[in-house]
Amino acid sequence: MSTEPGPVGDPDEHDPASHGREPLEGVDATDLHGAVDALAEALHAYVETAVGVRAEFGAREADEDPRVLALEARVGGLNAGLYDLLHSRLGLHADLTGMTWDDRSDDDAGPGERDTFHLGFVVELPGGVTDLTLEAVLDVVDDGGAHIAQTLLDRGYVVGEWGAGRGAPVLLDEDDEDDE
Repeated sequence: MSTEPGPVGDPDEHDPASHGREPLEGVDATDLHGAVDALAEALHAYVETAVGVRAEFGAREADEDPRVLALEARVGGLNAGLYDLLHSRLGLHADLTGMTWDDRSDDDAGPGERDTFHLGFVVELPGGVTDLTLEAVLDVVDDGGAHIAQTLLDRGYVVGEWGAGRGAPVLLDEDDEDDE
């Protein structure tokens, strides 16, 4: 395995200045703002497309429309790019994709209350000739999901369902009435 650092801006590169203990001065934030602008543009395109698709189709069909899915993938990729920039430039591990609907704490949760949790990976094939495939990654993620589900069960949680997917988050239906 090579110990040489990756290319400049490589998200795995840990530059001593950006990841060090000292304050970081003189950061040019131009490309960071550019990444945010591109993400905002993609989000606006998503909203416009979603409104148009929803005007044509029902909610379930709109969720699966290729135009919507393509823009979701674009937003996800741009968000990953922003994360990589923040990580390589500032040493931050920004949590920009978490969602919060209220300010309730777990202390307020009672028996039977539920929530969904997500874990995502951005994986690429190594350079050069390889017999690795991106399809094989799903097997690894699926195995990890089974392990996590079993660990949660072993600790006393109720895991009603879980899933592994590629390219987009797995949508877990809380109400299966639409399937009839």
